[in-house]
Amino acid sequence: MGARDPWFDNAKMALVTLVVIGHSWVLLPDSALRDSAYVWLYAWHMPAFVVITGYLSRSFAWTGPRLWSLVRTVAVAYVLFEAAMSLFRTFVGGEQLEEIWSDPHWPMWFLVALFVWRLATPLFTAMPAPVALTVAVALSLTGGLWAGSVLDLSRVFGFLPFFVLGLHLRPGAWERLHAPAARVLGVAALLAVGAVTVLTDLVPASDWFYYSHTYAELDVTAGAGVALRSLALVLGVLGGAGFLALVPRRAGWWTAMGSASLVVYLFHGFFVKGALYAGWGGALEDVGATAALGLTTLAALGVALLLAWPPVARVLADVADPLGWAGRRVGAAHAVVSTPEPAETVQQVVLVDEHGKAAETGGDPDRTGSSLTGPGAH
Repeated sequence: MGARDPWFDNAKMALVTLVVIGHSWVLLPDSALRDSAYVWLYAWHMPAFVVITGYLSRSFAWTGPRLWSLVRTVAVAYVLFEAAMSLFRTFVGGEQLEEIWSDPHWPMWFLVALFVWRLATPLFTAMPAPVALTVAVALSLTGGLWAGSVLDLSRVFGFLPFFVLGLHLRPGAWERLHAPAARVLGVAALLAVGAVTVLTDLVPASDWFYYSHTYAELDVTAGAGVALRSLALVLGVLGGAGFLALVPRRAGWWTAMGSASLVVYLFHGFFVKGALYAGWGGALEDVGATAALGLTTLAALGVALLLAWPPVARVLADVADPLGWAGRRVGAAHAVVSTPEPAETVQQVVLVDEHGKAAETGGDPDRTGSSLTGPGAH
């Protein structure tokens, strides 16, 4: 296995931070600046995230260990965190909830989608790229006619083309994004997306970029819905590629945080909801739209960095993956009991396990499953 490419971790950390920022902007008082920034961001940041997820899912296969890892790190996390968020909203926020699990909370839809996409990965990787992309786009466009809110199937199908695109990308595609001229083109692409989403009335609402509504719910005809979703798909690819071209290639202090993308994703919703209950938006009503946007963005950045900070992320990763944590503990205990080694060797096994990097005798070889976009092929 080759050296781990820091660019992917940089991209994952940047994109999951944008997820936190986008969700935090919802807390702000209404303003033209907030609305423009929000619709521009949502046009491309989740598409880029899903493309990276697809690329790092290429090796998924229907094998026992892979399927168990998928259930353990995605399905179990969904059940636990849907319940945890419901309890938080009920007892901290005083909200009344009617449905849980069948209608995912706003961050948790991605876990449902990831579970379905990973299961479908061997089917799409077996197809030639043009065929796979055609099928995925067709499912996305027709999904707008019927796919509803149950398990957020509308989003599962809506974002599918980005995942399949990632599955069929090869390393050479990323190298083209790393070319010197790509940075200039990336800025131009993001500006072009902004021109469409902000400066025209062609896509006036961010609802189109959620992929969570049927065309009827968006009050358009089937033909108009297909056309506008097609435009959303194009904008997602264009803006996502533009942003990824700007992601640094070199490793930095933030690079290691990219492996904690699942931790950031799962836990940031409690901070956002907590800020809502504490009256964050109301406290910023008199500071002006620009200052409110800036302060909220900085606060969201701080939350993302805190959650991804290795000492914090190691603890929260075990909370997000309790079955994996238990398995590693049992494995480490078995290694200690069954191996007649000197005391310093036993101590080494325990210490390595505590850092979440145990050898296969005491740990989980698919530990990268704790990353939202892992296990990776890089």
